[in-house]
Amino acid sequence: MKYSLIIFYLFFCCSMFGQKKLDKLLKQYNDNSIKYISVQELAMPKTDVIILDARESNEYKTSHIKNAIHVGYNNFNIDSIRKQIPNKDSKIVVYCSLGIRSESIGDRLKLAGYNQVSNLYGGIFEWKNHNYPVYNLNDKKTDSIHVFSKEWSIWSKKGIKVYE
Repeated sequence: MKYSLIIFYLFFCCSMFGQKKLDKLLKQYNDNSIKYISVQELAMPKTDVIILDARESNEYKTSHIKNAIHVGYNNFNIDSIRKQIPNKDSKIVVYCSLGIRSESIGDRLKLAGYNQVSNLYGGIFEWKNHNYPVYNLNDKKTDSIHVFSKEWSIWSKKGIKVYE
């Protein structure tokens, strides 16, 4: 019992340390202009949102959150979004690898008049790190996760890391 408590404590401390490091990284790149939603909240069965993937095509093809609409980052087109999501009151969650590019896309959505936009905290990496499923282009569950680059791959703790 004593050893179980020690192991639980160490696990808890390590996960809190990782969370603080991620907080620091996101504060370095983001200005919190788009509110965060946690992976746990997004995974709740009654969470009814439109999910937008703000990563590039090769990242999306490798793995994405189920039913996510690929909108990209470099070639993001707000006119395409207006056609796909005409209701500006729609609840939208944007994600990328960690939550940096998705904040930029969220800002563009807000500027276009969408008023219920959230940014997935920690992006698809946190999603996968918490053992939530990701899907490939054939809509099949996959263990692969596109990690964008070697530098960013340190934030992905679960799954098979793909760089191409």
